Amino acid sequence: MKKLIRITTIPLSLEKLLENQLRFMNDHYEVIAVSSEKERLEKFGKNQGVKTFEVGLTRKITPLQDLKALWQLFRFFKKEQPFIVHSHTPKAGTIGMLAAKLAGVPNRLHTVAGLPLLETHGNKRRLLSLVEKMTYGAATKVFPNSNGLKEIILAEKFCKPEKLKVIGQGSSNGIDADYFSVHSVSEIQKTEIKLELGISEDNFVFIFVGRIVADKGINELIKAFSKLQNRNCKLLLVGPFEKELDPLLPDTENEIENNPNIITVGYQNDVRPYFAISNCLVFPSYREGFPNVVMQAGAMGLPSIVSDINGCNEIISNGENGIIIPPKSSAEIFDGLTQLMDNTDLYSRLKENAREMIVQRYQQQVIWNAILEEYKSLERNV
Repeated sequence: MKKLIRITTIPLSLEKLLENQLRFMNDHYEVIAVSSEKERLEKFGKNQGVKTFEVGLTRKITPLQDLKALWQLFRFFKKEQPFIVHSHTPKAGTIGMLAAKLAGVPNRLHTVAGLPLLETHGNKRRLLSLVEKMTYGAATKVFPNSNGLKEIILAEKFCKPEKLKVIGQGSSNGIDADYFSVHSVSEIQKTEIKLELGISEDNFVFIFVGRIVADKGINELIKAFSKLQNRNCKLLLVGPFEKELDPLLPDTENEIENNPNIITVGYQNDVRPYFAISNCLVFPSYREGFPNVVMQAGAMGLPSIVSDINGCNEIISNGENGIIIPPKSSAEIFDGLTQLMDNTDLYSRLKENAREMIVQRYQQQVIWNAILEEYKSLERNV
């Protein structure tokens, strides 16, 4: 059986971005998962029934550590002789693709699920652009996980068009629509969580799921929501703060701490109960690849308010299963929030369409089979 190595910077990405995909691929290839954080990585490997290999990858710019990781991966690839190395996340992509090329791995695939450089300027942007070009140059195929990302990559001239392909209709992993469904959370669970969080039955609950950082549009979201002080609504923030990497404005932090209608619950391994007690996802991100959160919310029957950015505007059709707004505008977020609370006909229509539009296009098995077919086509071309 041919070897397939899948690599991410941290195991959390294996767990969340590629949930259960490696177990599926293990029926067709000898799969090895590569990432940092040995203990968590090994736990993931046991859970998925795949081998693991730890490498010292970091999410920050750490030149010495990166060179060490490059050497570690080069030696590992030389020893294992994989047929395919497939990387995800920026740092794992750069180090993984360079090491795989140096080691002579024949098929070097990189999935692009977002471009951090889109929100940078000057020297930092030039550096990140150079890194992207290096990554794609070392890869034999590049998979943007949305059509919008593909267009950006072409516009930036990061690689030749023939290297690029969007698999299926987008997404890195699709969605398990049986797992993410309204029936997956009991009425008792919902009642308990509402009591615990101080949410009453008649509250209209907006939910955000993701990292609580500036890039996700949290400053604008909090500013917009703070204008709804006299309305019967709550804002539920599900996710970790990253004060070192992308901090919020002091005013935003202050509002989150002091507004009784804003509820924070931190990172949650299972987000379904929180979707189940909510009415609408608000996801005003500045940049995305193909956001799982928007698919998850839709599969749970929630309409979404999303930014008009790639990925988001491919999952949401304006006026059908959600509302699309310009990014970085608290005024537009405010309009979206009030529209969905005040226009019950609009809200009902969006909610009615939400699940069906996700299941039709992004059911997990469809995505997995499409990726497997990509792998098998490489075997046929040998």
